[in-house]
Amino acid sequence: MDALDRQIIAALRANGRATYADLGRKVGLSASAVHERVGKLESSGVIVGYHAVVDPSSVGLGVTALIGIHPTDIADDNEVAVALGELIEVESCYRVAGDESFIVKVRVATVDDLERSLGRLRRIPGVARTRTTVVLSTRFEGRPNTGDEDDDVT
Repeated sequence: MDALDRQIIAALRANGRATYADLGRKVGLSASAVHERVGKLESSGVIVGYHAVVDPSSVGLGVTALIGIHPTDIADDNEVAVALGELIEVESCYRVAGDESFIVKVRVATVDDLERSLGRLRRIPGVARTRTTVVLSTRFEGRPNTGDEDDDVT
């Protein structure tokens, strides 16, 4: 992956609906050259998909919480991760270092729903306890970051 690929990735992260022609203008390549590069990035697993970014509150998910999962002494992390993945309210799951094994991001409609979710989380075999932080507001989320400050294509 070279600097042009990184510029293409940055542009797609900023606008996943950009045409190959638009991308080409941003990075100085023809649309067909961009199409070929994007295809290679997809087939090599660098680009793994495209999706719509939706305002959670607009679809009835007004409560976001970050929940730390403390394991039991005999917990199997893979089994805990699989069980977490089966809960529809768990949007993201991160394996972390420290006292907690996982941090999950949960989105639900109400605080009552959050309480029910916490009950389900605590019943997962291998979960000793949880620590919950309720998000009051989101300043930014899902911000594009290609890891190279020099590849800004805005």
